[in-house]
Amino acid sequence: MSTAGCGAAAPTTAPTTAPTTAPTTAPTTSLAPLLDLSGKRVLITGGSRGIGAACARLFARAGAAVAVSYRARSAAAEAVLAELRGRNGEPHLACAADLATLAGIEELFDRVAQTWGRLDCLVNNAGIWVENPLAELDEALYEETMRLNVTGPFLCTKAALPLFADAADANVVNVTSTAGQRGEAFYSPYAASKGAMISATKAWSTELAPRVRVNSVAPGWVDTEMCDAPFAGGGRERIAEGIPLGRVASPEDVAGPVVFLASPLARHVTGEILNVNGGSVLAG
Repeated sequence: MSTAGCGAAAPTTAPTTAPTTAPTTAPTTSLAPLLDLSGKRVLITGGSRGIGAACARLFARAGAAVAVSYRARSAAAEAVLAELRGRNGEPHLACAADLATLAGIEELFDRVAQTWGRLDCLVNNAGIWVENPLAELDEALYEETMRLNVTGPFLCTKAALPLFADAADANVVNVTSTAGQRGEAFYSPYAASKGAMISATKAWSTELAPRVRVNSVAPGWVDTEMCDAPFAGGGRERIAEGIPLGRVASPEDVAGPVVFLASPLARHVTGEILNVNGGSVLAG
């Protein structure tokens, strides 16, 4: 990890010759370079809204070039791209991609390869969360959930590996969920898909070491449009009461830990599931 801009460590032994005069000012230190991601190339799937868009903004703020993929929300993706262009002079991208198909994934990674030539970080964020009670199981919805939430990240990560070849600290961050650890009634396909990605995180972290780090961020309730229905009619307040920290997370609350795991600050962290849910995973 670079220490440029940081104060030098104090010597462990006294100098053999004492200085003739005392310094007139105290040495200064700066933490800013610790999250300087200038020159890094980051791909965020599902980056047109919510957690993905918040991650894109924060990565760009740290200096990285960012590509966001989206399935249908072109206007939202272009709005995010316009914000990124105002953050730094890097070549940011917004890429339409159907991550439910191998052809869509190949097209996305071909675009990244042609534009950047390499990749430093992949954030597997795209996915769906739809009610699907077991007694009324919709098999088509079950298959779609698994295809987008599990198969998509598997194929995206595989496609990223050749682009990681020239990265000094290649890494993958999977966005999983509290539901993948404790289950979620009426959303069992979603919970199963996120549980699968938690296991994949742990498996990949050893399989791809030491060249690639793999970690996961596991949110709980997050203030995104995906949660509009359960938040309606006082639902948000009732949900917040069950969260030890007493509030629903913002997308930015999740983006910070994602960027941390992708940064040199986490260079010795791999295989971790970082819970970002206000302690709710411990509360039942």
